[in-house]
Amino acid sequence: MEKKLVILGSTGSIGTQTLEIVKNNEGLSVCALAAATNVTLMEAQAREFKPSLCVMYEEKAAAELKERLKDTDIKVLSGMEGLSEAVSLKEADIVVTALVGMIGIKPTIDAINSGKTIALANKETLVCAGHIIMKLAKEKGVSILPVDSEHSAIFQSLNGERRERLDKILLTASGGPFRGKTYEELKSMSVEQALKHPNWSMGKKVTIDSASLVNKGLEVIEAKWLFDVSASDITVLIHPESIVHSMVQYTDGAVIAQMGIPDMKLPIQYALFYPDRRPMYDNRVDFFKLEKLSFYKPDTETFKGLKFAYEAVNKGGNAPTVFNAANEFAVKRFLDKKIGFTGIYDIIEAALSDVGFIKDPSFEEILATQKECDEFLEKRF
Repeated sequence: MEKKLVILGSTGSIGTQTLEIVKNNEGLSVCALAAATNVTLMEAQAREFKPSLCVMYEEKAAAELKERLKDTDIKVLSGMEGLSEAVSLKEADIVVTALVGMIGIKPTIDAINSGKTIALANKETLVCAGHIIMKLAKEKGVSILPVDSEHSAIFQSLNGERRERLDKILLTASGGPFRGKTYEELKSMSVEQALKHPNWSMGKKVTIDSASLVNKGLEVIEAKWLFDVSASDITVLIHPESIVHSMVQYTDGAVIAQMGIPDMKLPIQYALFYPDRRPMYDNRVDFFKLEKLSFYKPDTETFKGLKFAYEAVNKGGNAPTVFNAANEFAVKRFLDKKIGFTGIYDIIEAALSDVGFIKDPSFEEILATQKECDEFLEKRF
């Protein structure tokens, strides 16, 4: 039976790799594509995969795409209304949520309400609204399948095991391009240096987050919601080889790990075909060439992004939203070369300290928190 996909963020790293998998496998087709501004790539994708609907988040981009596709029957929409229509298409089976930022939350809620399976690659959805999303998914009987390599690894390591026997989640991190640097050395690191990840090919935002360990902090918060554990049950391990994508330790001391080469297509394909496994080629670990697998404790006093994430998740409420919003603000400032690398930590710390706390935020209060955080940081930094 063919699975019909809606891909939110089709022009980004996850989206383009998802479309590669669609192209290389029978049993998958695309009924809607959505992106923010990349009209040229969206046009190419639309002509190749022939969805019934394309959405550009920005209205100007949508108008341009509509003009370019006027020789086709493809419908073109814009904004949040367009995203909501895409994820609610009757024929859609799976919604791949790979948009970057908090704009991914609302369409995910709409997709769940429409009964779609969620292949989740948007971190903000659970970081900011995990208490809303997981409750709604349970009420609607909707599966949320993780696409991040680490969460997919945990998901796979839990398969067939009793959840009450889970003792600890061991979440691995490469350490990024600055592993081993001191805090003083971090102060002088450039944008170009931060974007040189040793193992993974990702978008700019995620690559900077990996360098600061904020990305791993976001993944800790995601894992708490995905697997219904407390943050204290999640231990981060620096694993430079990026072969072990994460592990689960059980109450008897057994540890089950998922391993593979650093390739996002594997967890994407696993989510799309779950519970089946489809063949993939040229992605095998050569254990005879693998010299070692090493693990280290993260230096949270130097890489403060992880420390601040634990503080936010332990505080709860809207604190993870503040953490995420402040980091988004800081990364943009860093990429624009308006602050140094450690300025990212200064901005997150200030926001966590000064932005108002809400114990059990609604979706509207989550959006209000982001706005308050941005306004505070604009004035302060």
